[in-house]
Amino acid sequence: LYTAPDSCQGRCEEPYNGEDECHCNAECERYRSCCEDYYIYCSPEGFSSSHDAITDEDLLHISEQLYKADHNKAQPTDIILNPQHQVSPDQTGDQEDHSPEPLYQYVNEKLFSKPTYASFIKLLDNYQRATGREEDVTAEELKEQDNFLKEVMKTELMKKLFTFLHKKNRYDSEQEFVADLKEMWFGLYSRGNGEQDSSGFEHVFSGEVKKGKVSGFHNWIRFYLLEKQGLVDYFSYSYNGPWNTYPDVLGMQFNWDGFYKEVGSAFIGSSPEFEFGLYSLCFIARPGRACHLSLGGHRLSIQTYTWTKSTYGNGRNYIATAYVISP
Repeated sequence: LYTAPDSCQGRCEEPYNGEDECHCNAECERYRSCCEDYYIYCSPEGFSSSHDAITDEDLLHISEQLYKADHNKAQPTDIILNPQHQVSPDQTGDQEDHSPEPLYQYVNEKLFSKPTYASFIKLLDNYQRATGREEDVTAEELKEQDNFLKEVMKTELMKKLFTFLHKKNRYDSEQEFVADLKEMWFGLYSRGNGEQDSSGFEHVFSGEVKKGKVSGFHNWIRFYLLEKQGLVDYFSYSYNGPWNTYPDVLGMQFNWDGFYKEVGSAFIGSSPEFEFGLYSLCFIARPGRACHLSLGGHRLSIQTYTWTKSTYGNGRNYIATAYVISP
């Protein structure tokens, strides 16, 4: 009998095969490689029906804990934004510069001397933004990746995240957790012509250019630093989150050195570990689906996508992208 390669119909508890597009055994949830209809056809005895399941309620609770633990976030006096012109959702593709002034009127750059910020910023110049061009990763750049992971893991926020995932049987040790974070975020794969030209971290935090458009680029620090250099031209915003403090959420239109981004949603004023932790949580708990969270009493969703064309470590998926869903 023929079964669709991306479906679990007739495939429940089928042994792992590295050539399969997605999997239907109890381990697939741990490895984030389940087919999308796994829960429909397989009613697993594994994570989803035991105490190891990450429920929607669990996500609301842990995200509030992470929100409270973001001690390195910007304070209200650290950032002055000048959002200027708001466009409607059907105007985001117009590519018109409605805002003559920069988005960031002021940022307290003392924030950037905090260890997680400093180690994060060092990573941003490690990438060629054009897809299809092989990334040349040096020993120094690998060291910078390890240093960033070391610094974020010192924070209460990331320790809380590990404790939560450990209790849910996703990781046996902090060492295993950090090793998996390094692979899922920094492991290279090909978005172009077979070249090892991309990674989840590059796409989400640094930004890429593919087919003449900006792809990814969902980080406020990267945006501020490039705008300061005159390489990013802010055009307008289409969504401004409900927060009156940080982290806030903004959906923006901008031009990056000749290339346009139609809607770039980003947290504003959050620490690097907050974004890194929240996106990791959602990728692990709800890969390829909307992940519903609560931050300071406000509901918010994050969308992640898995990279399915190549895997690491016995079928685990890399991060293709992760971003805040702005209405």
